[in-house]
Amino acid sequence: MAGRGAHAQPNSLRARFRRDRALLLMTAPAIGLLVVFYYVPILGSVIAFQDYSPYVGIKDSPWVGLANFQWLLLDEGFWDAVLNTLSITTFQLVFYFPVPIMLAILLDSIMHPKLRLFIQSVVYMPHFFSWVLVVTLFQQMIGGAGLLSQLLRQHGYEGIDLMTNPDTFILLVTAETIWKDAGWGTIVFLAALAAIDQNLYEAAAVDGANRWRRMWHITLPGLRPVIILLLILRLGDALNVGFEQFFLQRDAVGREAAEVLDTFIYWRTLLTGEWSYGAAAGLVKGIVGLILIVIANKIAHRFGEQGIYQKH
Repeated sequence: MAGRGAHAQPNSLRARFRRDRALLLMTAPAIGLLVVFYYVPILGSVIAFQDYSPYVGIKDSPWVGLANFQWLLLDEGFWDAVLNTLSITTFQLVFYFPVPIMLAILLDSIMHPKLRLFIQSVVYMPHFFSWVLVVTLFQQMIGGAGLLSQLLRQHGYEGIDLMTNPDTFILLVTAETIWKDAGWGTIVFLAALAAIDQNLYEAAAVDGANRWRRMWHITLPGLRPVIILLLILRLGDALNVGFEQFFLQRDAVGREAAEVLDTFIYWRTLLTGEWSYGAAAGLVKGIVGLILIVIANKIAHRFGEQGIYQKH
């Protein structure tokens, strides 16, 4: 019996491999790209503990221990970038994150298939625009010489330039993000809505529940696992609000309003040659993101949800 049990597991693994061979081959290129461009570069984080110089390489660069991290924590520019990043993330978590959910519920309520397909195509399209094009479009609409300012001047009012106002920059970048990515973000929620049993809606309608009650008691609970999962991932990505969008508008509104961690690392690394300092900042960013994911996942477990990994 012991010998039979010892051979059962290898045979089972071999059988599963043979069964899923086609799927494994299909995912192999993606896994290879992930390893080459994400996991192998992690080994380069060792330069955060060195006074790295590309002319001598990692092997011959002197070790400085935690000096780069001490320098980082005493840098006011770093904390300004962290504060801006967290402020923008929190603001977008409140005013952007619910938009794809509401948009998905609205699209799902459209009964006519052709009309739904047309609206979906329209709201998906901005996702494929580059940030250069998005910023240009907003400049043409609400910039100092944009359409809105021209209309105001034609009616005797003073024109406005929202593209260079640091006080409203957080509103500007959130509006740009909503216009560009809200439609694309509905895809996951539409898939979750399609998985909800339609018999539940019919039973609720028979019991006299109106549309709002059906949405509150059936639709939102059906979306809750997906919402919590994406919320956990968003919290883990809290220190990564994007580079290109802020890099393009940094000079227009000033460093104090538009400097986030990604642009801070760029300016303090690639332009000044402080490679170890930038690596230390990136390593801190990654560690904080990991901690946020673990905390958010534990909170999800307390609410009875699976999260991104199961509790053992």
